[in-house]
Amino acid sequence: MPGDGPPRAPRRPALSARDARDAVLSVVPTAVALWIGAQVVTGVQYSSPLWLLAASALLLLGDVLVRPLLGPLVQLVGPVATVLLGAAVQLLVLHTALTALPGLGLRSLDALWQVYLVTGLVAVVVRWLVGVNDSGWVVRDLLRRRHPRGAGAAPPGLLVVQFDGLSAPLLQFGVHAGTLPTIARWLRTGTHRSTAWRVPMPSTTPASQAGLLHGTIDDVPAFRWWDPDLRRVLVSNRPADAAVIEARLVAAAREAGREGLLAHGGAGVGNVFSGEAPHSHLVVSTSRGGGSGRPYLRYVLRPFGLARSLVLVVGEVLKEVYQGWQQRVRRVEPRIRRRGWYVLLRALTNALLRDLEVALVAEQLTAGRPVVFVDFLDYDEVAHHAGVARAESLDALAGVDRALGTLAAVAAAAPRDYRIVVVSDHGQAQGPTFEQVAGRTVQDLVADLLTREHPEGPVRVASATGEEGRGRVDVLVRDLAPAASASRAGRRHEPSEEVTGPDAAVVVTAGCTALVSVPDAPGGRLDLAGVAARWPALLPGLLSAPGVGFVAGHGPAGPLVLGPDGEHDPVEGRVRGVDPLAPFGPRAAGEVLRVMRMRTAPALLVHSAVDERTGEVHSFEEQVAHHGGMGGWQNQAVLVHPVHWRVDEDLLDTSVPGERLLVGADAVHRQLLRWMRADGVLPRAQAAPPPGGGGR
Repeated sequence: MPGDGPPRAPRRPALSARDARDAVLSVVPTAVALWIGAQVVTGVQYSSPLWLLAASALLLLGDVLVRPLLGPLVQLVGPVATVLLGAAVQLLVLHTALTALPGLGLRSLDALWQVYLVTGLVAVVVRWLVGVNDSGWVVRDLLRRRHPRGAGAAPPGLLVVQFDGLSAPLLQFGVHAGTLPTIARWLRTGTHRSTAWRVPMPSTTPASQAGLLHGTIDDVPAFRWWDPDLRRVLVSNRPADAAVIEARLVAAAREAGREGLLAHGGAGVGNVFSGEAPHSHLVVSTSRGGGSGRPYLRYVLRPFGLARSLVLVVGEVLKEVYQGWQQRVRRVEPRIRRRGWYVLLRALTNALLRDLEVALVAEQLTAGRPVVFVDFLDYDEVAHHAGVARAESLDALAGVDRALGTLAAVAAAAPRDYRIVVVSDHGQAQGPTFEQVAGRTVQDLVADLLTREHPEGPVRVASATGEEGRGRVDVLVRDLAPAASASRAGRRHEPSEEVTGPDAAVVVTAGCTALVSVPDAPGGRLDLAGVAARWPALLPGLLSAPGVGFVAGHGPAGPLVLGPDGEHDPVEGRVRGVDPLAPFGPRAAGEVLRVMRMRTAPALLVHSAVDERTGEVHSFEEQVAHHGGMGGWQNQAVLVHPVHWRVDEDLLDTSVPGERLLVGADAVHRQLLRWMRADGVLPRAQAAPPPGGGGR
């Protein structure tokens, strides 16, 4: 298993028994699919099933022979041309397989694309029945022959696979339930160990990836927030906004003498931020559209690969419609409406994007990048709409584990001896939404409370919401259709009335927390006295609303936390009445204090309540499972790492009696760098620049 320990002895590029087995398991299902396709589609002739078996072998051979020939060509063209060329080559190879062999025949070209689609559909089903993994013997043998490990081989490498949204309790459950067989095998055989770490508020992907990839979690107060410098809302899954955020992260890192985790020859795939990687694919902050089509070549040239992806996308749509209907019929609670854009979004993230990310990472491993970091969004997106541990969410989690197994097989044959680390950026909490509890959205509540003081007319409230996964889909569209996306970029990413609120009294950005900013106040925030003077009904109305746990604001001496029956001064540590932070644990005061001291902090931070009976937390978005604040499992992330890598004692936080754990993604970043230096993944001189060091 890659990443199990110190560098291993060189291996001979010999054909193993497992390779032979995988060869059979790759050829036979395709032959069966061709046979069924020949029965369904008129126009395909064969004299014996053995010729279909030969055609299947020819298809796999074509994949091996054609890819090196097309490599130099697609280096010069973009992803769109690569996809179109790949589809054409697949049809050409299929046509050759059905016409060049003496026992086969094809009556018309019209039957060619029909048998392609039918065979792709059947191949998905047959491969699922026999349990075939897409990391077949052809890829592994090709990699070993092209990149044998021996004397003078490249130093070790690191592959970091992010399971977006996976909490420590769910990891343990998944190991016991068989949902995570790859990780379970590593833990049971002792090659890896699992370490839980604390995600402080805000427990969001952009905040955690800022820490994991750039070493800082400052000034990222939520998933979206009012920015006092730009005087508009920044939304981290929008490419233009993510680029702005990353530029600030890089500047802060330079000032502190740090560099991104991937700065020295690394590669990032499917992330929000780049980690300063020179090789970035489907990364939100670096999405520019166009570019070389080379990284997509492995994906588009798989036999029936495009047909398989299309079938899986349609299958995910049908699964989502059925599973959403099942929740309604069985009256599962809590639940939300699962229709509209999300149905397609789930299909794209759990089928097309997952397959594409696996292919892109395989390309980077084959190229021998020293560090590769990939984020799989699948489970997080499904859990938002279905629930933390619902059947469809666990199915998405199992799909990511299968992708991990595929990448482990590819890494085993790569030119570097890759260590593999699995990390999550946060967990997820669950509960009825704020709207379900309070009867209206937090934006409507704020607007009503403000309007009470201005009976002459409504007070405008601007807001920003939206699914996290849409950013990844937008990046894919920009890569595949840069001209079409460019016309939308100005409308989507330039300041708009919706997110700037030029005449709005307040701007509300909602997630697991709701951030209330005041555009006409310095820095977008009033202190608590100013809020009470301008809108006397706002604070009492928020604190009395069902589903609100506390409201943090700015007092005379610093941040102050208000609750329905008491207040907590996190600066002085004083509590009056009932402590509003008590349900959130001993770390809550410090985490609220840190967020409210950020330059980007809002005037008011509204946090949902924790139900004492069920442990459920309410989201201000329409999400049945969510994260971004505190409570439930959302602050309990995981780090699965090779067993010979130990967590350094000086990085463990011991401020809470009885707890010794990594706190914050920036601490995980420092630990990863130490492991990389110790194992030679990065040279010490490059990994530890002197304080105040400049750019590369």
